[in-house]
Amino acid sequence: MKFCKSESYRNLCRKAANLLSAVIIIKPDAVLGLATGSTPLGVYAQLVDWYRKGDLDFSRITAVNLDEYLGFGGEHPQSYRYYMNRNLYDHVNIDLSRTFVPNGCAPDPELECREYDRRIERLGGIDIQLLGIGLDGHIGFNEPADCFETRTRVVDLDPSTIQANSRFFSSVQEVPRQAITMGMGAIMQAKRIALIANGKEKQDILNAAFSGPITPRIPASILQLHPDITVFYTEESAGV
Repeated sequence: MKFCKSESYRNLCRKAANLLSAVIIIKPDAVLGLATGSTPLGVYAQLVDWYRKGDLDFSRITAVNLDEYLGFGGEHPQSYRYYMNRNLYDHVNIDLSRTFVPNGCAPDPELECREYDRRIERLGGIDIQLLGIGLDGHIGFNEPADCFETRTRVVDLDPSTIQANSRFFSSVQEVPRQAITMGMGAIMQAKRIALIANGKEKQDILNAAFSGPITPRIPASILQLHPDITVFYTEESAGV
């Protein structure tokens, strides 16, 4: 486990993007596991900048996302498919047919979950997984629970997650109460993990997750067992 402190959000994003770009350059057909939210925005902006300069080629890359709101299709402006298209896929030469986000409008969500896990298995697993971390220690939408759930599944969102995500909506009432999330199995089987955390408010949960006991009450704590994880963090006030 490696910890990489940055003096600014911009520097954090550049360092995390460096790690992802190294994987892309070394393995042009790599499988990237990608995250959404405010913190990865700078990482994606840096990757787009390097692509435009001719430093990166996404033409053979495959990407799988962690999660999607249940009931949201890709055209919804708050869906994670829409987020990925707007912030990364529309600006690089990635083949959209090789980009995968759980289908929040699948007629059979349970079948969608099983198929998502099978797809990742068919791809040979994830070469590098980008993660954020919630204030309660959740990764993806793997919320604090009594056990670690390994498979992709439909989850009820914790009230604290709903409140945190309300900043992206007009009101907290508009935030979906359920989502499809990749489970801990695919995340932990990723060959490398890059976790990004910005701001002083993330310091307590980082300490609990990586210096405390491994417990499903702090889902990110299981990452202590991963053989190749780099934690990129700042201690500045988070202003993304």
